[in-house]
Amino acid sequence: MSIKVNSIGLKGLEGYTVQVEVQVKEGIESIVVVGLPDASVKESKERVSAALHSMGYSLVDRKVIINLSPAEQKKNGPLFDLAIALGILKSGDFIQEKIPNEAGFIGALSLDGTVLPVEGMIAAVLAAKKLNLKKLFLPYDPTIPKVDIANMELIYITMIQDVIDHLAGRKPFPFIQPTIVPMEEKIIERNFNQIIGHECAKRALEIAAAGEHYVLMDGPPGCGKSLLAETFSSILPPLSKEAQLEKISLYQLAGTSYQSLSQPPYRHPHHSASAVSLIGGGTNPKPGEVSLAHRGVLFLDELAEFSKKTLDMLRQPLENEKVTISRIHSTVTYPAKFIFIAAMNPCPCGYLGSNTQYCTCSEKQIKSYQNRVSGPILDRIDILLSLKPVNLEGHSFKEMESSKAVMNRVKAARERQYERYGKEVCNGSVLFEQLITHSPLTNIQQQLLQKVCIQEGLSNRVQIKIIRLARTIADLKGEKAISNDCLLEAMKLRKVEHTSLPNQGILTGEEQGSHYLNTIKG
Repeated sequence: MSIKVNSIGLKGLEGYTVQVEVQVKEGIESIVVVGLPDASVKESKERVSAALHSMGYSLVDRKVIINLSPAEQKKNGPLFDLAIALGILKSGDFIQEKIPNEAGFIGALSLDGTVLPVEGMIAAVLAAKKLNLKKLFLPYDPTIPKVDIANMELIYITMIQDVIDHLAGRKPFPFIQPTIVPMEEKIIERNFNQIIGHECAKRALEIAAAGEHYVLMDGPPGCGKSLLAETFSSILPPLSKEAQLEKISLYQLAGTSYQSLSQPPYRHPHHSASAVSLIGGGTNPKPGEVSLAHRGVLFLDELAEFSKKTLDMLRQPLENEKVTISRIHSTVTYPAKFIFIAAMNPCPCGYLGSNTQYCTCSEKQIKSYQNRVSGPILDRIDILLSLKPVNLEGHSFKEMESSKAVMNRVKAARERQYERYGKEVCNGSVLFEQLITHSPLTNIQQQLLQKVCIQEGLSNRVQIKIIRLARTIADLKGEKAISNDCLLEAMKLRKVEHTSLPNQGILTGEEQGSHYLNTIKG
């Protein structure tokens, strides 16, 4: 008799149902596993056989055939050990209990019958929810925080016998309390009130945080680019429960530890990082920095020092918020929804446009240096900032706004966006059809935007990004529609020339309006 037991297979962070079909019959003692198993799955027959023998279930003179369906999908990892063991017990008439079709079983086996945690367990739990399983049996892991999934019962186990007893209902199931992580207070190591000057740059970063927009900063060495980027995380709201689970699962799959559960991740790879470490990959594809920054911040300092090939590989995650890694045996997709912050010098020596030092670079050197960042990458960036060194004279820390105050405004603006779109999505990534349906431009605003974009030679993608920025600015102000001031400020945020900016980098709202109205009249 063939028995089918449900388990979960993983392709990156995406899961699919694996039916473990087991048939036990008389014959020469052997266990055969088919269905494209990798080495770790093939070795499961030895683990399962030893575990069952230690529990008193002998497979002498029994031939066991195990089929992992769907047969065309590559199976990897010890995730299916528990399901295989239950299938053998049921098919071999060792147990009489019915295995429910709406239940799933995941976990690796020790030789004594202990069920052990596996890599990617949280990803499997999220996949089980999407696959509409009603119950999921999984190993108890004290390092994983408590997970609550609506409409699905999570049953934590330590031994195979625990599952058998639960299915039979012979005795109360031993309760295992999952680890409960206490509420974390947001730890702010760097605060906006510690940054002197750069008020307009802070305003731009607030807009970027509120709408999840991408930012590129350029300026001479020591002007504050890295400091602003490192402080950016302090104005981001804590992660939601769903985002926390996604973060845990990605870090589990990568085999990397994280410092905080509720705080958005902040990844800062060095410019010598390889394309594989940045994007992800390997023989068995693992998440890269773009995926480890999911729901957080990816900061690339000295952007022009990254190899051109590596930077161009950022096109897909910046546009689609996911990265697909193809290999001969499998293709995996990891989420990569992050706020991209980049910083670079305006030229090789760094002092082009500086008021304090002369630039020693030739025109050819400057052009070659700036061309290291390709047009398609620049086209995907929402906010362009040029910074200048700040004169410390006359500044007072007492008058400067804290990160907590800015974060409260960011959080309020995001709540308006979530309510408008009916889901946890911001203006920077929502479908443009939804954005323009809820926030249409007036005819005058459309004419203004089109005329400026034609004059500046901006692409359609940049025009859409300007509208997204304007919508975020309106959300920060609490306005239901996009006003002219919001649109003009958004235009200025996207169109920045370092040679024509005042020290603080961005014109005031009144100066913006005057400048662009004169442009249109001209």
